[in-house]
Amino acid sequence: MKIVKKSQTNKFKNSEQCIAIEYPLGDKDINGSIIKLDGRYPQKGKVVNTVCKELAYIVKGSGGIAVGDNIYDVNEGDLVLIYPNEEYYWEGNLIMFVPSTPAWYQQQHKEIT
Repeated sequence: MKIVKKSQTNKFKNSEQCIAIEYPLGDKDINGSIIKLDGRYPQKGKVVNTVCKELAYIVKGSGGIAVGDNIYDVNEGDLVLIYPNEEYYWEGNLIMFVPSTPAWYQQQHKEIT
């Protein structure tokens, strides 16, 4: 078992609109973050995870996720599974809990303009 206290989290500013609060589990198979979004991420284009699956639970707020050529509305209580190599962007005012498997790491996350 592992417990990560809020005081142990790492805060990252992905953009002016997107803040990630990472809970460092030290586990290569899974990790989790709280994402606070106020606008669009990325600011232009899309992003892709080449290795990790992300599961996004909408804790608060509403917005949308664009995957491929489709845009999907999301609201508090919804759950989104993003597969590796799916190109996407988020937009809205959202707080999300996002676990990733295997554990998310920056080198596999790419911006597509």
